[in-house]
Amino acid sequence: MDVMRDRGLGRTDAVMAEIRSRIAGRGLLPGARLPSVRAFAKTMQVSVSTVVEAYERLAAEGLIRARPGSGFYVSSPLAPLSLSDIGPKLDREIDPLWVSRQALEDTDYLKPGCGWLPPSWLPQEAIRRALRNLARSDDPLLTDYGTPLGSLPLRQLLSRRMAGHGISAAPEQIILTDSGTYAIDLICRFLLEPGDTVLVDDPCYFNFHALLRAHRANVVSVPMTPAGPDVEAFGRMLEEHRPRLYITNSAIHNPTGAVLSPVVAHRLLKLADKAGLIIVEDDIFADLEYEPAPRLAAFDGLDRVIHIGSFSKTLSASVRCGFIAARPDWIEGLVDLKTATHFSSGRLPAEVVLSILTDGSYRRYLDELRLRLSKAMKQTIASLAPLDITPWHMPQSGMLLWCRLPDGVEAAEVARACLADHIVLAPGNVFSQAPDAGRFLRFNVAQSGDARVFESLGRALRKAG
Repeated sequence: MDVMRDRGLGRTDAVMAEIRSRIAGRGLLPGARLPSVRAFAKTMQVSVSTVVEAYERLAAEGLIRARPGSGFYVSSPLAPLSLSDIGPKLDREIDPLWVSRQALEDTDYLKPGCGWLPPSWLPQEAIRRALRNLARSDDPLLTDYGTPLGSLPLRQLLSRRMAGHGISAAPEQIILTDSGTYAIDLICRFLLEPGDTVLVDDPCYFNFHALLRAHRANVVSVPMTPAGPDVEAFGRMLEEHRPRLYITNSAIHNPTGAVLSPVVAHRLLKLADKAGLIIVEDDIFADLEYEPAPRLAAFDGLDRVIHIGSFSKTLSASVRCGFIAARPDWIEGLVDLKTATHFSSGRLPAEVVLSILTDGSYRRYLDELRLRLSKAMKQTIASLAPLDITPWHMPQSGMLLWCRLPDGVEAAEVARACLADHIVLAPGNVFSQAPDAGRFLRFNVAQSGDARVFESLGRALRKAG
């Protein structure tokens, strides 16, 4: 049985663990009736007596209670949400939440598995200049809440920038958020109910899984190709699972670096329209492109596509500023929800971003950054080649490199060995639950310039071999 094999449990313990998981994940709320003994025995592929024993033991713990002639019901108060209790138990080296937390720790670890630029690569002087100028601003800018939609001048600038990608979004169709992650969270609050199905790419940015887990969504995945999601598989997923949302990166896909082709974009939108599917297009790597890739929001006209972005990757992760572009009737609801859950996004970060984007230095900085990343990409690929670690796809731009390990080597084992050398990697199991995901690693080429990364990888591979 899959549950027992995945968790290494006996039959009764496996049944108890599944019930605890459903309660922790809000699949079973206080007062809810548990599945009948016979129905759950069939679901878990165990005997009726095994389920009876599990239910009796859970009742003895006080987690559930029996009602004679009626069945078993959840009796405990609703526990605080624990994301680690929802979904499969994973080794820490392949647990998305643990990898995120480890990469964010203020340590001396090398972090080729993280998803951001080194501090020295970011426009620190431009940030200091913006902060000095803003320090002389009127008091309200430094102390007051922002408006519900956020800074109008920044939204006007974002409208013009999106027009460069063929996306027509008036300033009134744009709402500022504190980050790209919060933008997705706000959209999920707006559109999802617990139990709704959400489609993501396979592999995909690992925090999508964690965030959707927090919203108690069912997640299904569609395989990625170098030209975007597999269209045939996409169509099957729509028919079989009827997802409410599809969350994706059109340009510089995370983690693969793939770019959506116009043909695939057209076919995806036709399928989405037929199925009534809403698409969330995460575009946080837009400024790292050499040539603009097709945007689903441009083809769709912001009808079924919601477009989001932020400046954490190219300006500063400390200056938190993101945005959502959507159809006007949805913006109204999103503003209300933002006010209810966050009240207001930061006014000062928006002004810092606006100042940097308009002071004339940002374009020159991006030109230099793209060249620097291109050089780092070539160097990283060359350093990995002697280790027989090869790119799945040759990215056109960006910082991400999705690589295949030598045959017979597991990414989790390599990550565990390198962690002992104070090096944080991002194994493929973090981004995908596919059977072959453990054969991949994601590298951030901007964080892979230290020779110790490849020395540690070499030792790990020899040990694994």
